[in-house]
Amino acid sequence: MSGIELKPSAACRWDLISLGEVLLRLDPGEGRVGTARSFRVWEGGGEYNVARGLRRCFGLRTAVATALADNPIGRLVEDLILQGGVDTSLIRWVPYDGVGRAARNGLNFTERGFGARAGVTTYDRGHTACSQLRPGDIDWDVIFGQQGARWFHTGGIFAALSDDTAKVAREAMEVAHRHGVVVSYDLNYRASMWKALGGPPAAQAANRALVPLVDVLFGNEEDLTAALGFEVESVNAALTKLDPRSFARTMAAAVRAYPNIRVAATTLRAVTSASRNDWGAVCYSDGATYEATRWPDLEILDRVGGGDSFASGFIYGLLADLGLQRAVDLGAAHGALAMSTPGDTSMATLAEVERVAAGGGARVVR
Repeated sequence: MSGIELKPSAACRWDLISLGEVLLRLDPGEGRVGTARSFRVWEGGGEYNVARGLRRCFGLRTAVATALADNPIGRLVEDLILQGGVDTSLIRWVPYDGVGRAARNGLNFTERGFGARAGVTTYDRGHTACSQLRPGDIDWDVIFGQQGARWFHTGGIFAALSDDTAKVAREAMEVAHRHGVVVSYDLNYRASMWKALGGPPAAQAANRALVPLVDVLFGNEEDLTAALGFEVESVNAALTKLDPRSFARTMAAAVRAYPNIRVAATTLRAVTSASRNDWGAVCYSDGATYEATRWPDLEILDRVGGGDSFASGFIYGLLADLGLQRAVDLGAAHGALAMSTPGDTSMATLAEVERVAAGGGARVVR
């Protein structure tokens, strides 16, 4: 149905490997970064969150390929990754010079937002160990050819870290295909990360070089426009209503331009306020469109990671051979649940995801 061929689970050490930077997130809770006196810490990163969700919620075997400076902050990030059950054996540890002149670990200060106050993210991630990864630093032939993985996931956030990280992503994707590994990519456009690099034209150039190697593409209306150059019909209207048909038409255009894409999927989000969104999802494959159940006026505690949790639930549906309709339903439900808890990553269980995907309400479960 999707045209995706998966390697048998028994032949692989991992179900999925993600390539991306893992940041330490400092969260002021309901307050603001500029007036905070304390922070909670979480780990997070667009690509990593997918691996973490698949491991913690869906029970699959996942690993993250990344780099960290070897200091207490890096070891804290490692400890948080371990708590999520993600394999840390593919982390590249970089010596720390005592100051961080050569390499450091990235920080992410994020306000959740509430009502009319939008969420705000401030990055502190220049010169990080992960941004300095180079082609050849990771032996992908050993990982994909000898140890084995069924699925490889990366995205536009990692590609935006430096010219070299985009090359590392391409290197990994090429080797993954050579060994029969399915490749997914989340466009995940971040204006703040591309600003100094040339904005949307630079993002489009980088992504257009990588998308020909993608089997499953994720991206919302801003991603498809800013990161890939496809005009989504009525982008501004998408802020006030969900129109899966316009997204499906844009996805069809993307698939015509890149026939290697077997499946394209996106969340559908209409922002009423920072704490209330209409929420849904849709995917397109082989001329057919599959739409998830919609959640109008969904209450949001922390929207960060909702799209990544959609991706992990969707990938789970495909890895479990449940079909595209079931995959998009599970992904949308997982994303909705992830936004009901703090932090970048999901705290949901598979039973909760299945109940919500089936239309279960929010009554107390006793």
